[in-house]
Amino acid sequence: MSSGPARALTYPLLVTSGTLVVVAAWVPFADIDQLSALAVIALAVLSYTAYQGGLALGVFPTGLVATGTVRGRRVRQQYRLVSRSWLEISSGDRMVWQPVFYEPALSTLTPTDLELTGRTIHDGNTRFYPSGRVRTTEPAGKLVDNPSRPADPPAFGIARRLILDLQQAVGAPLVGLLWVYVMDGGLGAFIAATTVAAATFTWLSAIRGSDPS
Repeated sequence: MSSGPARALTYPLLVTSGTLVVVAAWVPFADIDQLSALAVIALAVLSYTAYQGGLALGVFPTGLVATGTVRGRRVRQQYRLVSRSWLEISSGDRMVWQPVFYEPALSTLTPTDLELTGRTIHDGNTRFYPSGRVRTTEPAGKLVDNPSRPADPPAFGIARRLILDLQQAVGAPLVGLLWVYVMDGGLGAFIAATTVAAATFTWLSAIRGSDPS
C-alpha cells in the first residue's frame, strides 16, 4: 500500500514554499506598514498550512467517525473556479463527503471498498489524505463521477497544476489597487501587493486540495 504522503502533499507544500519566497522577496523594500502586512500573511500561510497538514496526517480530526470497511467513490467538484476531489462515503444509511488531496489514483478510482482506520483512509493500494473536514451535505457545484472501469491514472505535472491554480489569482490586481488606495503608494506598492496577493490566492487553492483532472 502506498502510505507516504509524497505524491499527494508535495505539490501543495511546494506552492506554500513559493508563496513564502514571494513574501520574503518584498521584505527588503517594505516600509513598516508593509512589513506588518507581510508578516501577517506569512503567519497566516504557515498556520493554515500546518492545520491542513494536521488534517491530512490525522493529527486533527476531520469529523469522519466511521471505522472499518465502507463503500466509497471519488467525485470531482467544479464550483466556479474551484475544483476539488471528494470521496463520497456510505456507511449503512449514512453518506458523507470527505475532501482529499489529489493524486493520480483518484482519477481512475471506481466505486470500491475503503478501509477507515482511526483517521486514515485507504483502498488497499493507496492512502488518501484529507484536505478538509467532512461534510454531511453534498458539496456545492457540479459533481463529476469517475469512470466505471479502472484505467491507467493520468499524469499531471506541476506546471499544469500551477496554471490551473493561478486562475484563483484573477482578483489580485484589485487587491493591489485597494492597497494603494488605502495605504497610499506608487507603482512599486501596487506591483508588490498584486504579486503577494496572486501568490496567496494560488497557495490557498493548492493547500485546500485543488484537482487538476
